[in-house]
Amino acid sequence: MDDKAGGSAQERRVKRGGRRAAVMVDVAKLAGVSYQTVSRVLHDSPHVRRDTRERVLDAIRQLDYRPSSVAQALVTGRSRTLGVVSFDTTLYGPASTLLGLEEAAHDAGYGVSIASLRSLSRAPVVEAVQRLCDQGADGVVVIAPQRSAVDALRHLTSDVPVVAVEGGPDDSVPVVAVDQHGGAVAATRHLLDLGHKTVWHIAGPTDWLEADQRIDGWRSALQAAGAEVPPLLRGDWSARSGYELASQLVRTAGATAVFVGNDQMALGLLRFLHENGRETPQDISIVGFDDIPEAAYFTPPLTTVRQDFSELGRRCLHILLDQIESGQRSAPRVVVEAELVMRKSTAVPKRR
Repeated sequence: MDDKAGGSAQERRVKRGGRRAAVMVDVAKLAGVSYQTVSRVLHDSPHVRRDTRERVLDAIRQLDYRPSSVAQALVTGRSRTLGVVSFDTTLYGPASTLLGLEEAAHDAGYGVSIASLRSLSRAPVVEAVQRLCDQGADGVVVIAPQRSAVDALRHLTSDVPVVAVEGGPDDSVPVVAVDQHGGAVAATRHLLDLGHKTVWHIAGPTDWLEADQRIDGWRSALQAAGAEVPPLLRGDWSARSGYELASQLVRTAGATAVFVGNDQMALGLLRFLHENGRETPQDISIVGFDDIPEAAYFTPPLTTVRQDFSELGRRCLHILLDQIESGQRSAPRVVVEAELVMRKSTAVPKRR
């Protein structure tokens, strides 16, 4: 085949700025090296001499060469795509976790493919992970806030690089989670330190690991202070459930402080108290959890526990990339600290 035939084939490639986009052969020719040497430089191989590497990099800059992601995948066996199995992204926590993961992946030069499930039971999770791997994902993150997901994670094959966010089985897969227990302790202690004799708690649904960890933190803080542990109230994360449960608090003599499992339920509680002539924080102090963007604009602005979803995404990605590079799955549990954000929904209790 003559040069014209080769040239015409190259001319059919994607054009940039009205001219043919450079390919790896062009870089090799300009640098005076082989195609394989250019590939080694692109993949940061240590088996390239310094002066050769500099010639190749200079040629890449001169030609404005941009490696094809498809070509790189063929050479390295990696797609630079990560899979994410997610659940109920209408809720603030899972949605923010997903955003934090996408931002961290983008910063590391990875794309994200998402499988959104209605159920986190074993079969859907295992099938979703397998589907993402079949589509070429280098590794998979499972956002697993429910107990049902724990069993599913135990049944993933060991050759799949995987990290669970928020919940997971011990010694099976690595887990990255916000310190839900510590955040709940901080919220409860804040109210006790203001002088409230005890703190009520509106918790999330029974199947949610985060809800259980926040309950444990609330209860342990009360017990450590020698305070009475009031009956637990169960919501479903919605503002409506916070509104409906508020009537029980209003009917309870001496209820002056409430730690609410998330900011949406706290919003429902605030509305009910306002409609029934109870002022916050004068009559009842309230602390939420999440620090949703609207929390600072509630009436009054809500004291709450902030979760750092950006840091959660970065830690998760770091562990997953380590697995992809090493080909081995360790099982660390990494905890991201929660932060109490003080606003105007808490105060010392009124004297009675």
